[in-house]
Amino acid sequence: MRISHEAIYTYLYVLPRGELRRELLATLRHRHKWRRARRASRAHDRRGQLPDMISIEERPAEVADRTIPGHWECDLLMGRGSTSALGTLVERTTRTTLLVPLRAKDATSVRRAFAREMRTLPQQMRRSLTYDRGKEMAEHRLFTETTGIKVYFAHPQNPWERGTNENTNGLLRQFFPKRTDFTRLSRRQIKHVQDLMNGRPRKVLNWRTPSEAFYHLPVALGT
Repeated sequence: MRISHEAIYTYLYVLPRGELRRELLATLRHRHKWRRARRASRAHDRRGQLPDMISIEERPAEVADRTIPGHWECDLLMGRGSTSALGTLVERTTRTTLLVPLRAKDATSVRRAFAREMRTLPQQMRRSLTYDRGKEMAEHRLFTETTGIKVYFAHPQNPWERGTNENTNGLLRQFFPKRTDFTRLSRRQIKHVQDLMNGRPRKVLNWRTPSEAFYHLPVALGT
């Protein structure tokens, strides 16, 4: 017999009460207090339009089917009061996570920090980024000009189009709760969490870690 994960979540969120409910929800990976339903896509993006955006619909098929590594999903993990943030990049094939310390979350700061981080990778692992429509990526054209990495933008209110990154951000909340002030964290502390994420065995990788998957790629080995 098999049971769907939705049935399990329904039981956990609806039936238990009191202390039993608190104990059960505390064991969940994301520790949400309520089951979050996906919202339908809205006709208009309230965050506005960025100039010269390239839609996710124009993204090559190799990105969607994860056959070729080097395509990344990225976002900002917001800190306390949205006054600080941490850049997150996740490679779609190996699930490798890069955490990007940010001095500020304006477009120029984000562009420079992401570009600096991506330059640490082999050329073959720098193919594209998929982002939402946040204004912090307003300088995407300049980012592409300086790095050669194309930026594709997801549809408004469709976080599942960057599902790998969304899931990773949820896992990162175990280390960085929503009230975290990222300006108080050193680069060393942030990179330690990055190492923990990349050293975690993943079922989707046949229980290899993202680090193992990344460094066994021929392009990563330079062969």
